[in-house]
Amino acid sequence: MLNENHALIFDFPEFKQDIVYLNHKDEAFQALSKQYHLLDYEIRQLEIDGSPTDDEHMHQLKVQRANLKDVLFQKLKDHHAE
Repeated sequence: MLNENHALIFDFPEFKQDIVYLNHKDEAFQALSKQYHLLDYEIRQLEIDGSPTDDEHMHQLKVQRANLKDVLFQKLKDHHAE
């Protein structure tokens, strides 16, 4: 879907408390989360503007977002299991 918000809290509502906690207490998680959200925002803006970029660039951005999301998801699962 175009212009879909992939905020961590929307995609992983079961980890809402973990997301809030880690964003306040874990600087590495906070930095990755910020990077993820800025990238997600950039992709959504490009989609709103009619994708004024080539397909390869958009694909690279989405792969980067997916990779960041995987890392963040693993950190959330690890923290939740503690």
